[in-house]
Amino acid sequence: MGPPVASRGHAATPTVGKAMLNKYARAFFTRVLTPFAAFLIRRGVSPDTVTLIGTAGVVAGALVFYPRGEFFWGTVVITLFVFSDLVDGNMARQLGRSSRWGAFLDSTLDRVADGAVFGGFALWYAGSGDNNALCAVSIFCLASGQVVSYTKARGESIGLPVAVNGLVERAERLVISLVAAGLAGLHAFGVPGIQYLLPVALWAVAVGSLVTLVQRVVTVRRESAEAEAAEQQQTQGSEAAQ
Repeated sequence: MGPPVASRGHAATPTVGKAMLNKYARAFFTRVLTPFAAFLIRRGVSPDTVTLIGTAGVVAGALVFYPRGEFFWGTVVITLFVFSDLVDGNMARQLGRSSRWGAFLDSTLDRVADGAVFGGFALWYAGSGDNNALCAVSIFCLASGQVVSYTKARGESIGLPVAVNGLVERAERLVISLVAAGLAGLHAFGVPGIQYLLPVALWAVAVGSLVTLVQRVVTVRRESAEAEAAEQQQTQGSEAAQ
């Protein structure tokens, strides 16, 4: 594994844990989890290992429980592994180290976790959930979430600031979907009508993701035109000076 990283590379894109916990809750749980993080460090466990285990737990919770319609327990399992996002960052801060590898690993595994969550929904609606429309919406949420993240990363890789967040970012997608799934799962315990929360949430995430994608594409197009115009003016100024 690569060296641990202090920030885990997520200032702009929250991880699963950061998506579900606001800054006050994160501060509280950081204090609570610090002794556990220190214990793992003493045992030679790396932040990267914790990240991998946390992602594996999210994937298992999503792909084992969600396709069977067990939304409540699936969300419980996912939430338990959410804390790995706080533990690995805490470990990295205690070690006082940073690396590009850690940032890359976190970002890559975030995409895996997102895919598992919406993939689990799609499998349910393609199977026992028996709703092709919601299966398609779940797949769209999965794909659009990946593309929304890609547009920002690709824009930044070609030197553009991509100075827009958008209507529904990763944090909102996860909070809306997971909270709705957990509550929808209470239908199995006799709560009437609550199962409709998940379809509503998926449609909301799909529409919000589409709007966000358009916002980012438009922003990249504008910033690209501005950058090219500035370069052209600079070239013309250099030629005139000669």
